[in-house]
Amino acid sequence: MSLGGASERSVPATKIEITVSCRRPHVLPSLPPPAVVVLYTQSRASQEWREFGRTEVIDNTLNPDFVRKFVLDYFFEEKQNLRCARNSGLDFLGQAFLALGEVIGGQGSRVERTLTGVPGKKCGTILLTAEELSNCRDIATMQLCANKLDKKDFFGKSDPFLVFYRSNEDGTFTICHKTEVVKNTLNPVWQPFSIPVRALCNGDYDRTVKIDVYDWDRDGSHDFIGEFTTSYRELSKAQNQFTVYEVLNPRKKCKKKKYVNSGTVTLLSFSVDSEFTFVDYIKGGTQLNFTVAIDFTASNGNPLQPTSLHYMSPYQLSAYAMALKAVGEIIQDYDSDKLFPAYGFGAKLPPEGRISHQFPLNNNDEDPNCAGIEGVLESYFQSLRTVQLYGPTYFAPVINQVARAAAKISDGSQYYVLLIITDGVISDMMQTKEAIVSASSLPMSIIIVGVGPAMFEAMEELDGDDVRVSSRGRYAERDIVQFVPFRDYVDRSGNQVLSMARLAKDVLAEIPEQLLSYMRTRDIQPRPPPPANPSPTPAPEQP
Repeated sequence: MSLGGASERSVPATKIEITVSCRRPHVLPSLPPPAVVVLYTQSRASQEWREFGRTEVIDNTLNPDFVRKFVLDYFFEEKQNLRCARNSGLDFLGQAFLALGEVIGGQGSRVERTLTGVPGKKCGTILLTAEELSNCRDIATMQLCANKLDKKDFFGKSDPFLVFYRSNEDGTFTICHKTEVVKNTLNPVWQPFSIPVRALCNGDYDRTVKIDVYDWDRDGSHDFIGEFTTSYRELSKAQNQFTVYEVLNPRKKCKKKKYVNSGTVTLLSFSVDSEFTFVDYIKGGTQLNFTVAIDFTASNGNPLQPTSLHYMSPYQLSAYAMALKAVGEIIQDYDSDKLFPAYGFGAKLPPEGRISHQFPLNNNDEDPNCAGIEGVLESYFQSLRTVQLYGPTYFAPVINQVARAAAKISDGSQYYVLLIITDGVISDMMQTKEAIVSASSLPMSIIIVGVGPAMFEAMEELDGDDVRVSSRGRYAERDIVQFVPFRDYVDRSGNQVLSMARLAKDVLAEIPEQLLSYMRTRDIQPRPPPPANPSPTPAPEQP
């Protein structure tokens, strides 16, 4: 949903500096040609390759180490495809394709790839090393309250929440934070929250920060109460004093001569710390463990019929397969063994027809791991041919299964991501909420992708963006659930690659912050990066 007409754009997780070297250990008949590496990035929308930059030219060596770096914005939630081409003047000497995530996720944030593309010739290798640039790494923590906000609900008071926007150079605003909703009050006190200073003002301490105050409505049509503006510099003065802002509604101000304000917001506290980043943990060896759970209930329709959400068309992937591939292909770059447990739920299993809410897609109870995302897809397709879609739809068993694994490792070396793909009908809501509340204290995140035409109210309730999930009076320690309906990301022209990129971008956007929130609450610092493996010593250069 778009609030206040804001322009929503991703803020990069950080800036990454890429260092490039090449190795050609085989013998050439003459002096080595000059070497230059050209880096291309791929447009998400058009899939076109565009030149991003090139290194300097180095003469007379088979093994150049280039001084000129490539500095890229890094978005964890996107598949950032790179093409590196080694050239010599007009001659093409080989290329390598890889994702930026593969470089960051490599041991010591370093990857070596074979260059290909010249028929009949060995082109050597290219080495890429990623380093995070230490631009502003400060984290601001603040707490706000409000007083005498306008009453918006007919039967009760308001359910207020705040939305923060940073201003852009073109005059537009980008959403950067939403507080939780405080129910049925005109004098809310919001929980303290932390936000990267970079996300708040992009390093410009005097840039306008706009804050909108809304009254939450279940249907998403939130009522605008008012707004005020400030800046990072002004906010930071609250370290020494309370700062009170008037909440103004421009429409009311125009209509009513005696209008004063729509209440006030007080900044109670503000502090700044330099924090570790997601990349720090990945470089220190933290692995993302990816688990998949797929809905095999009868409400999906007969897989043999084209109307089924599981239909295996020879021409295109189903929504289930597209969601799995989109998210998995990004996550797998951060998992060194590329082995993914994959489960189904809500099916009758052969031969005796036992109903299972947590069966391994590869039919191996001892080892549910599949090799890579392609292995998961293969096991999923095989299961569709052998099991009977049935019901009911239980989420809790598979959430608890992953939670048991996550509970065994609390040192920050592992973080678990569970992807549940479902058509949205859920039969164990109470147990699922209980499982989520328990899992919120573990190194774990849950992504739910809804496929098909359902309304998904139950899924929205599990996503704690607006109202934190609770069970038996106990609230989730962290917001660990991200829900999206797949239909919102389907490209109207039928471009599946674009649909998958849009989906992955949105569902993975919260994972870095969720991982960091776990590490912060447990005071777990990233380990120092392991030393990079020394490159194999190249053969002596010979004329």
